[in-house]
Amino acid sequence: MTPLQIRMNQSRGKRRSQSGVMMLEALIGILIFSLGILAMVGMQAAAISTTSDARDRTEASNLAADIVGELWLDRANLVNYVYDGSGTPPAALANWVTRVENALPGAANNHPTVTVGASGTLPAAVGTEVEVVVFWQNPSDPNVRRFAMTAYIN
Repeated sequence: MTPLQIRMNQSRGKRRSQSGVMMLEALIGILIFSLGILAMVGMQAAAISTTSDARDRTEASNLAADIVGELWLDRANLVNYVYDGSGTPPAALANWVTRVENALPGAANNHPTVTVGASGTLPAAVGTEVEVVVFWQNPSDPNVRRFAMTAYIN
């Protein structure tokens, strides 16, 4: 055998021992890429869930502030706004309760409450304590969420 033939036989052996390496590298690259894409999809789903929860909390806060504003305007009739969440809401609250039920998911099953003079221990100079609690429940979450706002109206 000539030196050229020996070199050709050696290079053929090297090629055989390395065959499939490029395919293996490509498969590992695809695996790493796929895991990255799956992680990004999971992060996007978590971001959407968090954004939805933040929107619901903001809506509950705005709705509670709306009724507290109405209570300030109708200070003389605070007792007309008392509602424990069961039965038919008082006429003064009927529209507001409907807005809450339409704006928040699951609020129709978890009615808001309005309590006037909740603590009963405040001096008259401070005002009448009013607590507004808004409940809702996301369809994908078994937990009932709540937002409570306390105001002192004098």
